[in-house]
Amino acid sequence: MTDLFSPQYYINRELSLLQFNARVFEQAVDASNPLLERLKFLCIVSSNMDEFFEVRVASLKEQIRFNAPTTGPEGLTPRQAFEMVSAEAHRLVERQYQLFNDTLLPELAEQGIRFLRRSQWTDAQRAWIKDFFTRELEPVLTPIGLDPAHPFPRILNKSLNFAVELEGKDAFGRNSGTAVVQAPRSLPRVIRLPKEVAESAYDFVFLSSILHAHVGELFAGMQVRGCYQFRVTRNSDLFVDEEEISNLRTALQGELPQRNYGDGVRLEVAENCSQEMADFLLEQFGLEQADLYRVEGPVNLVRLMQVPDWVDRPDLKFKPFTPGLPESLKKENDYFQRIRKGDILLHHPYQSFNPVVEFIEQAASDPNVLAIKQTVYRTSSDSALMQALITAARNGKEVTAVVELLARFDEEANINWAAKLEEAGAHVVYGVVGYKTHAKMALVVRREEGGIRRYVHLGTGNYHPRTARLYTDFGLMTCHEELCADVAEVFLQLTGLGKAGELKHLWQSPFTLHPNLVKAIQREMEHARAGKKALIIAKMNSLLEPQIIHALYEASCAGVKIDLIVRGVCSLRPGIPGVSENIRVRSIVGRFLEHSRVFYFWDDGEEPLYLASADWMSRNFFRRIETCFPVLDPKLKKRVVREGLQPFLKDNGQAWLMDAEGRYHRAKPGRAKPYAAQGALLEQLAK
Repeated sequence: MTDLFSPQYYINRELSLLQFNARVFEQAVDASNPLLERLKFLCIVSSNMDEFFEVRVASLKEQIRFNAPTTGPEGLTPRQAFEMVSAEAHRLVERQYQLFNDTLLPELAEQGIRFLRRSQWTDAQRAWIKDFFTRELEPVLTPIGLDPAHPFPRILNKSLNFAVELEGKDAFGRNSGTAVVQAPRSLPRVIRLPKEVAESAYDFVFLSSILHAHVGELFAGMQVRGCYQFRVTRNSDLFVDEEEISNLRTALQGELPQRNYGDGVRLEVAENCSQEMADFLLEQFGLEQADLYRVEGPVNLVRLMQVPDWVDRPDLKFKPFTPGLPESLKKENDYFQRIRKGDILLHHPYQSFNPVVEFIEQAASDPNVLAIKQTVYRTSSDSALMQALITAARNGKEVTAVVELLARFDEEANINWAAKLEEAGAHVVYGVVGYKTHAKMALVVRREEGGIRRYVHLGTGNYHPRTARLYTDFGLMTCHEELCADVAEVFLQLTGLGKAGELKHLWQSPFTLHPNLVKAIQREMEHARAGKKALIIAKMNSLLEPQIIHALYEASCAGVKIDLIVRGVCSLRPGIPGVSENIRVRSIVGRFLEHSRVFYFWDDGEEPLYLASADWMSRNFFRRIETCFPVLDPKLKKRVVREGLQPFLKDNGQAWLMDAEGRYHRAKPGRAKPYAAQGALLEQLAK
């Protein structure tokens, strides 16, 4: 009998994540995308790679240090995984800079958007840059010559620095031969030249080029033999022992600054950096040759992300759109009255996120609203939703905010909102120690004729208006009594103490979501064995949990047809004879980041359909508080299938299909009409 837990049937998580970044990179390669959007995609890959090293590679290095036996169900040792990851990462970075230098820079220059090298500067530009250096840059620079009195400085995570090789003696007779100059964080990394000296519509120079040109002025009387930009990426996981602290917020406030000085995991240097200097820097950060990335260009491409916003060329960007609204919301401004008439489904970003904000704002000012409860995982620094909660608290409502302080890279923003909410009189809690609160839910309690009525918003994405224009997500507004009671029960768990009550409709992590999903998969398997139609369609960001993958393999062996739409990491191998020949895996990578989680089961014609905040990963099932909620209205259920599943199974423009070896191949229209799901949904739902 086939062992479906055999390592050969699983893909390493880090390697799968690198494959996802390679698919994003192909959006930068794709000449059918607008030119400035291609530059953005290149920046997104760099940003993703930064986080990949800060979190995933840092974790691999920790596992190597502690001699962990394997990294996961695929059976690789941490050292094996690191070596494979390192090779793939080097290849991807090399391709990035090749595309940047050989394709994007020349094509941008043809459009009057130039990034000028020092050799291209005119006399007028050289004079302006000299003045800029003297005025803006030199006063804030602190060159550090390395000697016993000046040891190697603490280098901030992902900051821009320069290693300078020198000859000669200074005023004190010192000659260490080496200095470090740290670029000021207060200045942009790309400077636009003013119209009076620019020769194109948009002429830019890199801050690094300006410093290179004038670095000799920082070391009077000495000769600069070499000046090389470098950047170190550090382990950015926070180490907070939740069992040993009395106040999580205070502990995090003390720990956050240390994130910038974790162990080094990657060193990026300029292509022309001498091997002697590269070896010296590696030694300072405790890194190996495999951790060294030589790049031909700026060591931080992420800093180019703002350039498209500075360039007024709509023809080089995606066509703008206005998110639409469901017809019912166009006719009715009273959200409570509208929700009482029937559930409301919102599909972002094609449909506006404003109704969610307006719903909470209306609740904040409505004299009949008694209480508002909401989870906060990620939100913006200027969030209208948080302001509405503050207003509600000041208006005398009972406001409870469950703020997740450990939302990676959003800890500081969440700490700030928690403080503001408390100042306004809201109850602020931080969930349950040891479990991240990742559920997206808001509960409004209102006094009406006949008694108290509850209203709920449940979503697959964060309460973040900006990402709601970039991420695809579903949100449901309802006053269904049993669903609202389930949500109220989850809030009780988060704020109080006691055993978890039984929920009628919600599947919840860490209690019922995993076993209920396994049961749903097994039900399809039983139908297939009985000779009935059996079908599973699931859409998510990541698929990693071994027991779920095992259940899917079993279902495939029984004859269940399984379509998986997995944007990012996927450890399952489809199409293996005798194991997964009935499973297809596809990834959609396009203008928007696919973020919604949709789980559909045929179930002998009952067709249960769920939306969720959770991916199929161990952390989501066992170490987070998540909600998975059914779409009960038959019309809305059909809408989710029609908008959230079918277009992506039909997509032959932005889809990538995984083969049995775990490799992805871009779908090709062939004789079929080209079809991209995101574009079709924009036409259908947005303006």
